[in-house]
Amino acid sequence: MKSITALVADDEPLLRDRLVALLADIWPELEIVATARNGREAVELFDQHAPQIAFLDVHMPGMNGIEAARCIGQRAQIVFVTAHEQYAVEAFRQGAIDYIVKPLDAERLQETVRRLRQRWGEQPPVGSAALTAEVLDQLSAHLQGQLAPVRHLQWIKASVGSTVRLIPVEQIRYIKSDTKYTLVVWEGGEALIRKTIRELADELDPSRFVQIHRSAIVNLHQVQQFSHGGHDGGEVQIKGTAECLPVSRSFVHLFRQM
Repeated sequence: MKSITALVADDEPLLRDRLVALLADIWPELEIVATARNGREAVELFDQHAPQIAFLDVHMPGMNGIEAARCIGQRAQIVFVTAHEQYAVEAFRQGAIDYIVKPLDAERLQETVRRLRQRWGEQPPVGSAALTAEVLDQLSAHLQGQLAPVRHLQWIKASVGSTVRLIPVEQIRYIKSDTKYTLVVWEGGEALIRKTIRELADELDPSRFVQIHRSAIVNLHQVQQFSHGGHDGGEVQIKGTAECLPVSRSFVHLFRQM
């Protein structure tokens, strides 16, 4: 019988390591194939390892656990880890979603493990059936009510020839990794900067800028159309250009309304 695999994502190293250690003790047959420091890394590692279970901390910088769950979708069982049971517990219960409360408690984790193992004993489950877009929206609304306002990046400093340009983020069309540098394409041209895609993804306004591939971020206001492609992925065409950018499977859900 093949072992069941899992991913653990938490931005706090000590808590991440404790959850891994508790799982090893309570469920020794479970194979932890990856650990992540934030939601964006969790999605990247999920795409690489395709684990059957994802333990996601709700509060993580940049992409939080709820948004990571949207990207993973029905491809795995989701177990949320939260320190805010008082505002989330009812939403979790209504969605019949597994969750663990911080500080981590071995007895509570045993209960979650028992339910997960029971499901595999009956038949291998396919994703989190109760984890619908509506439930995730509800959880996201609860989460937003707890977070302090965040100041997002307004300008990007880039060298263009012998000058330094301040590029307003609203003029940016897309951003792509380019070997050691990052290519920024905006309405007035393009430039290379040293800041990485990962750094920019955590600093830009997520309501406007979304990662569509491990190497690309797009301004949603600059997207003309989305087309489905093979392997459940697709591509977007940028307004006013012939440029098309690939969309990986984990980010197709962003364009369902197009």
